[in-house]
Amino acid sequence: MPKDLSHIPAPAQTPLIGNTLDLIRDAYGLHMGCIDAYGEIYRISMFGRWRVCLASAAGTEYILTDPDRIFSGAGGWDTVADLFPGGLFLRDFDDHRTHRRIMTAAFRKPALDSYLAITAPAMAAQVARWPLDRPLRLYPALKDLTLRLGAHVFMGLPVDSPEAPKLNRALSDEIAAGLTVIRKPLPFTRYRRGVTARARLTARFREMIDDRRAGDGADFFSRMCRARDEDGRGWSDDEIVDHFNFLMMAAHDTTASALSALTWYLALHPDWQEALAREVRATGNGPLTPDMLGAMPLTERVFNETMRLMAPVPFIPRLALRGFDWQGTWIPAGTHVTAMPGTVMLDPAHFPDPLRFDPNRFAPDRAEHLSHRFAYAPFGGGAHKCLGLHFSVMQVKSYVRALLSRHRVRLATKRPVQWQRLPIPKPRGGLPIRLHRRD
Repeated sequence: MPKDLSHIPAPAQTPLIGNTLDLIRDAYGLHMGCIDAYGEIYRISMFGRWRVCLASAAGTEYILTDPDRIFSGAGGWDTVADLFPGGLFLRDFDDHRTHRRIMTAAFRKPALDSYLAITAPAMAAQVARWPLDRPLRLYPALKDLTLRLGAHVFMGLPVDSPEAPKLNRALSDEIAAGLTVIRKPLPFTRYRRGVTARARLTARFREMIDDRRAGDGADFFSRMCRARDEDGRGWSDDEIVDHFNFLMMAAHDTTASALSALTWYLALHPDWQEALAREVRATGNGPLTPDMLGAMPLTERVFNETMRLMAPVPFIPRLALRGFDWQGTWIPAGTHVTAMPGTVMLDPAHFPDPLRFDPNRFAPDRAEHLSHRFAYAPFGGGAHKCLGLHFSVMQVKSYVRALLSRHRVRLATKRPVQWQRLPIPKPRGGLPIRLHRRD
């Protein structure tokens, strides 16, 4: 069996950096071109190493469900290990299961219901402050909004805390450092800013632990400090800091990205905007309750379609700890492999006319997402599936209700909005919109 990868096709490479810049500039374009040229298995070079891509729903299922316990998340995400060490996505197998079990307690229904009671009124109050009838750069506004709400729910800080902008900048520096060509903390580099930001954030989290562990706060950080598994085991201070650092990044930036993309699609498709506004009006004027969330199916369809077209993590890396055969192609031990839910969700075999925005794909009478178990996997799958999925849906519905109960949304630019797709999708130019009061 071959021990190298020369039997797997690859696109042209730039000396020294391979396909790294191509991926940063247009990851989807590179991958879709490879799929057209080579089919569902190929390799690319990123950050000085080859990565074998399994670009099919079956390949995504095999990597993410990992029935043979071959694939390491820690090995796959090693390029960001200095920024998010000890995070749940950098743990494997029994160690991962133990830590995930403790963290799950903070995402069970009673906890989610308590978060809804906190976030829904705060979300409405923040959105109500946005200006009317003049341009608003939505993405920065949502970054600020989601960070303030995240700090409120997860850290117990006041929504108007002056600490929020500092946290926002530090988290943004951490994320930006994850996709820079220079991978050492040299002076004046983006990677150095990311490592410095991590040090500031973790120092802040660490100084909160003793008080939160001794208290009875309902915020997420307090729950983490007190959490125990069925054997009575809790987390060390280092473990709490590492998990919370990753959690704040994941919850903050991915939510701002998702809400920006959803609002953009609603501005482009006013028929869907009005359909969601009618659904929002049907929930009444009282406080948003868990039962009301279940009465917003159109909002959920729009969110699902947004995630299909603008997946928060479209490419999921793993390290193969043992060699394996994939549909007649041998992939040796030590190979970095990538699951490809982002391109699978644009496959016309699963989603006809895949680039068209069509939330009714998720209607019960069509259910295109059920053509394969992993045809639709914007939040990953298997043991590492996103713990915050239901929290994300809750936030999206809270936002849509806060926004469309008061406003109509229009784009404030005639230029096509361009999106930077990695590491987390965000609109270039900040996504200028105008809000107009509903009659």
